[in-house]
Amino acid sequence: MAITQAVCDSFKVELLEGEHDFDSSGGDQFKLALYDSSATLSNTTTAYTTSNEVTASGSYSAGGGNLTNQGASGSGATAFIDFADLDFTSATISAQAAVIYNSNTSATTNTNAAVMVLDFGAVKTSTSGTFTIQFPAADASNAILRIS
Repeated sequence: MAITQAVCDSFKVELLEGEHDFDSSGGDQFKLALYDSSATLSNTTTAYTTSNEVTASGSYSAGGGNLTNQGASGSGATAFIDFADLDFTSATISAQAAVIYNSNTSATTNTNAAVMVLDFGAVKTSTSGTFTIQFPAADASNAILRIS
């Protein structure tokens, strides 16, 4: 199977159609789900799926965890989004990828719509411990999601 880090093609179209609200107060709820090395994820991923999602363990459950949106910012010609780091505690997890998706249940067109695929480059594990997703610095060069 193949995992390719990318911003999802469907998200780009949905963004231009106004389907995603990244406002940190009152915007959509974004989540992060973890996947094993057998997953097939890429720019063509359109929605959260349970196929090859890691097994529930500790504080990780099906569907993953809620992301805390730090809001949209800008610097020069680049706009970007930041999320707070996410911890899954007391968990035994082996994951090679994640999907950030919009779990907004009030919209009719983008419920569980994929935003982006994160490839960890190798299987990362925790054994009865904390599995942390650490987001990069929130700036125009490093933020997890940037538009320039």
